[in-house]
Amino acid sequence: MHRLSGKVAIVTGASAGIGRATAKLFAAEGAKVVVGARRQAELDSLVAEIEADGGSAVALAGDVRSEAYQEALVAAAVDGFGRLDIAFNNAGTLGEAGPSTGVSEAGFSEALAINLTASFLGAKHQIAAMVTTGGGSVIFTSTFVGYTAGFPGLAAYAASKSGLIGLTQALAAEFGPSNVRVNAILPGATETDMFRAANDTTEKRAYVTGLHALKRAAAPEEIARSVLYLASDDSSFVTGTATLVDGGVSITRT
Repeated sequence: MHRLSGKVAIVTGASAGIGRATAKLFAAEGAKVVVGARRQAELDSLVAEIEADGGSAVALAGDVRSEAYQEALVAAAVDGFGRLDIAFNNAGTLGEAGPSTGVSEAGFSEALAINLTASFLGAKHQIAAMVTTGGGSVIFTSTFVGYTAGFPGLAAYAASKSGLIGLTQALAAEFGPSNVRVNAILPGATETDMFRAANDTTEKRAYVTGLHALKRAAAPEEIARSVLYLASDDSSFVTGTATLVDGGVSITRT
């Protein structure tokens, strides 16, 4: 039994990492998927992989900061597949890092634009489409950073990602009566390009993974399975949550 049979989903940040893994899992579970990211070639290869496995997907490259692009993703779902049931707003950036007294206004604003404002713009149009067909599920990728733990040098990342939790709660309360559920996942360390770039030495990797109760980073596919839960009817009474998928980093002191 496919858990997303008959459903239509949008996944942003789908060219790599958690987004790519989630798009493939959604398709394997029966959803028709619209995949978005900046890199066309990577999206095209993802669509080819999904179709080779018997799934259905279309790609639309663009910048999530553009409201016109967010509208176009929704149109691709509605015009191409007839409806929109699920949206995984996953595109994000680490942003300008380093001592906060040296972070530029432009760098801070860019993190907010990509991680927070773009997610709002996506949800704005996604929810409008979902309401017309009886509801749906919107999911944001936040982080434990700035929620259960603070890290030096990551003010822009923490502030922008924490903002998604407030957005999640506001939208969940506003659109619950329309059967639109809104949740955020808060992953721990995950084997993505962003994680590898930030932890580019054996020492850095060992330190970060050691902060987790499981003493390792997640595979993107592990995070994707939690997204699938929030996307599916298995979580039909779950909304407004900040769901930790963090390998125990939030509770570990050893």
